[in-house]
Amino acid sequence: MDSDLSPSGTHKTSAVYNDVHHAPVTSVLADGDVIYADHEMDADERVIRALGYKQEFKRELSLWTTFCISFAVLGLLPSFASTVYYGMGYAGTAGMVWGWLIAMIFIQCIAFSMAELCSAMPTSGGLYYAAAVLAPPGWGPFAAWLTGWSNWIGQITAAPSVDYALSAMILAAGSITNPGYVPTNWQIYLLTVLILIIHTVISSLPTKHVAQFNSWGSTFNVIALVATIIIIPAMVKTKPKFTSAHEVWSDIKNQTDFPDGVAVLMTFVGVIWTMSGYDSPFHLSEECSNANVASPRAIVLTSGVGGVMGWFLQLVVAYTVVDIDAVINSELGQPWASYLLQILPQNAALAILGLTIVCGFSMGQGCMVAASRVTYAYARDDCFPFSKYWKIVNATTKTPVNAVILNTVLGILMCLLVLAGSVAIGALFSIGAIAQFVAFIIPIFIRVFFVGTRFRKGPWHLGRWGPLIGGLGVAFVALMVPILCLPSVTKGDLSPDLMNWTCLVYGAPMLAVIIWWFVDAHKWFTGPKVNLEHAIHPVHDEPEVSEGVEPGNAQVAADSKGSEKSDETLPK
Repeated sequence: MDSDLSPSGTHKTSAVYNDVHHAPVTSVLADGDVIYADHEMDADERVIRALGYKQEFKRELSLWTTFCISFAVLGLLPSFASTVYYGMGYAGTAGMVWGWLIAMIFIQCIAFSMAELCSAMPTSGGLYYAAAVLAPPGWGPFAAWLTGWSNWIGQITAAPSVDYALSAMILAAGSITNPGYVPTNWQIYLLTVLILIIHTVISSLPTKHVAQFNSWGSTFNVIALVATIIIIPAMVKTKPKFTSAHEVWSDIKNQTDFPDGVAVLMTFVGVIWTMSGYDSPFHLSEECSNANVASPRAIVLTSGVGGVMGWFLQLVVAYTVVDIDAVINSELGQPWASYLLQILPQNAALAILGLTIVCGFSMGQGCMVAASRVTYAYARDDCFPFSKYWKIVNATTKTPVNAVILNTVLGILMCLLVLAGSVAIGALFSIGAIAQFVAFIIPIFIRVFFVGTRFRKGPWHLGRWGPLIGGLGVAFVALMVPILCLPSVTKGDLSPDLMNWTCLVYGAPMLAVIIWWFVDAHKWFTGPKVNLEHAIHPVHDEPEVSEGVEPGNAQVAADSKGSEKSDETLPK
């Protein structure tokens, strides 16, 4: 539709309108709100504008490249290598195989519910935006505040934790080839910093190059994972080659002070941390073409493929490991390297460890990309101090370079935990698991129990099964949050170096964020901030242009200015 007036009263050669009511989105704007542009919009731009945002990124990602970045963030092989301690270390092989299988059923529920939200709200803000729009009237900003900060904390811990584990594996490989070498914490820290800086450079490149890099990395991840699943059983040097099925599936070797059932639940930390990357397509949706279909499909594809292939890897390790205590307590300082050396000839062990290291590098880079998009999206809505700097999109690369640099600096500081020992740096893994899944579940919880008719399904949806599937996901997270905070020992055995510091390292920032909200932030934070020209009235009424409105209250914001709706209808 053409006209020569913009909402501000100035003339445009070709003003194009998009009625939110006709867009397949659940928006911060009200039905009937009109979006203005000075050019013809394709379907993707109409959707993002109906959500209240300008199209600022180039849409150079497809379903495949979005899946590649997401699968790289998932990084099954390096993720398992980084968290093998939590699987077999808490409950033995039975805990590994049953823990992954049970947890994956509920994780799929969360992934499917998230995909449904993504289809209705394909924006970089993702879960934060969904929580704001779906929350009951008056609660939108607070729901967005909690979701956004929890998600951000989880996102910015991802690359540092991955790169720490990667550094430990690289130096463990050095120990294997040079038995007299024992890595120090300082060496691990400095190598982690170097890898973070390299990932910063790659993540600041134009979207096209980032997509290409992650496509290669994800392809290599799949090849390396399949190769590992085949090579380990084929080249096992131990006699007998495989553990009995009865021992693998039934023998819970409880290494904690808790009952067997709780010990199995504690193994879920590895599954949850490994599978916390499938939300990446949500945050990359503004760079994806056909986003409200391709992005939710990428979420489901990532969680499904990752869940099945990850379980096969669990089975391979469970059937071949010989001495769990030796793996967990090896002087190499890296359980995956210890396991490989225990069951394979040295050259084969080094080959698989090398594959894992390359996959880990790709995974860390994917984590850096996803985290930078989250930081940009929240800074765009002024969530952070000095947001005006972090929300800048680089004019040359068309990527949020400042947000990448901010995340890197924070990651370097967080990795100082390496110097306090393995238990302290291990808190980053639990934080990533808890922070991400708390953020995942807040908008799903609101969608299931409070949304009513305010949720408009996108083209990808769960139909009448949506509330049931979402409810199962909510119940799972409610159970797992306290479990993930438990130490492995209790009472007299508990000491500072064995304490689970997750409650403090995650709880303290979140408590500070909540206090900040009630003391000050509630005065100025209104949730997602509209950054384009729009009007709830037809063009002849000289409508308002809003910089930010409280979610769901665009109608109120416009009417409060004293204008009344016109009975005129917009020409089609």
